[in-house]
Amino acid sequence: MTFFSSLFGRVSGTVMAYAGDRVLMLAAVSAAANVIVADGEVAGGEFDAALQGLRADPILEKGYDTLMLETELYDAIARARTRLGRAENLRHIAAAAGRPDSQRDNIFLIAADVADADGISGIEATALGEIAFALQVDGQGLLDASPVRRPQG
Repeated sequence: MTFFSSLFGRVSGTVMAYAGDRVLMLAAVSAAANVIVADGEVAGGEFDAALQGLRADPILEKGYDTLMLETELYDAIARARTRLGRAENLRHIAAAAGRPDSQRDNIFLIAADVADADGISGIEATALGEIAFALQVDGQGLLDASPVRRPQG
């Protein structure tokens, strides 16, 4: 039975990649948006880092073109400008908590790269902590294992 479960998981993952994994995409753009808006301004470098990270994810790259990802990211940024919208973004992020470790790690690392566009500020570190909690990942461990700069002050 394990063989069939494994095979079904791989086939399902491949189909989701080509069909567009909306849960994964919404989680990733929501995480990036919450970090982008955390310091109160939307910097071009952060937006570019988010798009680069989104396109680097193999599932998102196969299921969504750049225009679709840009549109979803703009929508997530618009939501993140209010407390209610940031909470909605966190719900999108938490929806991916049951996903494989690699997918959850990728979502967090996309957000970390966005935060690191100009160095991770304290408020961005707080947003990353909320994202890590929602994804049920070890955010600090992922930061320590990655080449991003450490949180400032």
